[in-house]
Amino acid sequence: MGFFTKEKEQVPCTVEVSHRFEALHAHVRFNNGAVVHPGDEVLVHGAPVLAAYGELIIEDRMATITRATWFERQWVKLTGDVDFMELCEFSFSEELTV
Repeated sequence: MGFFTKEKEQVPCTVEVSHRFEALHAHVRFNNGAVVHPGDEVLVHGAPVLAAYGELIIEDRMATITRATWFERQWVKLTGDVDFMELCEFSFSEELTV
């Protein structure tokens, strides 16, 4: 991990997209055991995976992990809680607002 430079890592991955009644999700698993840390970015290569209703699609792909610099990682650790709290500032209710 560099202090000022970003490192890129090519990794094999498995993409799983489920569009079923019992499970609606999209997951990426790195087949080489790579771990994503705060501030890192992941780009999965290839066309978007579009699962029709009732489908579960599993594909092997390649991904690029762009590692955050030391400063970026520290910034994400410092400000991450604030960003998370923004997500908590809304609620779901049955009231209809016009």
